[in-house]
Amino acid sequence: MTLKFKEPAPITDDLNPLESMMERFNEAAEILGLDESTYNALKSPEKAVIVSLPVTMDDGKIKTFQGYRVVHSSKLGPSKGGVRYSMGVNLDEVKALAAWMTWKCAVVGIPYGGGKGGIQCDPRKMSQGELERLTRAFTGAMRDVFGPERDIPAPDMGTNPQTMAWIMDEYSKLAGQATPAVVTGKPLVLGGSLGRVEATGRGVMVSTRSAMAKLKMNPTESTCAVQGFGNVGSISAKLIEQQGVTIVAISDISGAYYNPDGLDIEEAINYVSREKSLEGYKGGKIISNDELLELDVDILIPAALEDQITEENADRIKAKLIVEGANGPTASNADAILDKNGVMVVPDILANAGGVSVSYFEWVQNRLGYFWTEERVNRRADRIMKQAFDSVYKAARKHKCSLRTAAYIVAIDKVASTSKLRGSF
Repeated sequence: MTLKFKEPAPITDDLNPLESMMERFNEAAEILGLDESTYNALKSPEKAVIVSLPVTMDDGKIKTFQGYRVVHSSKLGPSKGGVRYSMGVNLDEVKALAAWMTWKCAVVGIPYGGGKGGIQCDPRKMSQGELERLTRAFTGAMRDVFGPERDIPAPDMGTNPQTMAWIMDEYSKLAGQATPAVVTGKPLVLGGSLGRVEATGRGVMVSTRSAMAKLKMNPTESTCAVQGFGNVGSISAKLIEQQGVTIVAISDISGAYYNPDGLDIEEAINYVSREKSLEGYKGGKIISNDELLELDVDILIPAALEDQITEENADRIKAKLIVEGANGPTASNADAILDKNGVMVVPDILANAGGVSVSYFEWVQNRLGYFWTEERVNRRADRIMKQAFDSVYKAARKHKCSLRTAAYIVAIDKVASTSKLRGSF
């Protein structure tokens, strides 16, 4: 008899990312017929570390920050995942993001488990010196968690290559030797990889192209709206435009900009690089971010925040194809509505896994002490993303389910099989 998994996540907010992740996990576990012991072992993180970080601020006062690192799984290899600096960081969010990293690494077939970290702070209100002292304090507090064979941080919301350089330097001091492989997303001069900056957006493009082929969509006759114009959104838009697709809308925190005849993405990227946001951009008429989601387009790329597509607006989505550039942009309560309406959704754990794939390449290059050309990085990353899409699509056909559920099935099956072979429980 198939076990029915109905245990809720320990929260009640429907839009909490941990709730969304657990609902998808439960659905895939049921289809797989996962036994109760394996289910219980995989649903919970292996380790959750909470630290208090006293930091001397520029005015001489000491302020204490809360820091988190969650290792969800190390069954496939060392845990991998970003560190975010945001006032919204909390334990449930970090747990969900760590689990997503486990499934993301498993879907694309790289030998990592999942981890995630964060510090509750507002980096925009902190000086460079304060951020450096905070980062070094966090690294010291996590010295027994981090490690090139244990847990490998990367940049995320509110952090960047400079943050990774500080972590690498502080960890190397504590270890007594240069340890570049302890983080990825580093500056090139410190052992970063060519192709890393464009990797996530490039993976979104490869996923979009693969899905369009299955849907028999002609790129030159297709339109696309991109929500979010940071690293992932802007690069996704640029590379999808290069495939022949017309990008008719883009957005950031200042609002959305719509031109039914198409936007010049290179011009928009140059504008943001000068002005630091799209505010004042004249390439299209201003609409709201909510209106962008509901435009009559063929492809929608949500590459901004979590929970943008919910049961409230899912019925009004007109795109035939959604490719998730952000983590968790679709709340679990919207999945059934999108499925019913025949919308193909390429889920986040597949679509935006180009970033972690090239992070893996950076780690490999650091350990080899030999660096690849950008062309080689891109070629190998494209192959990984294409193979992952094909594997998930095949699973979706086999189990007669959505690509999202299929991605979880592929990932959970891989981690469960590995755990059983290792005899971990």
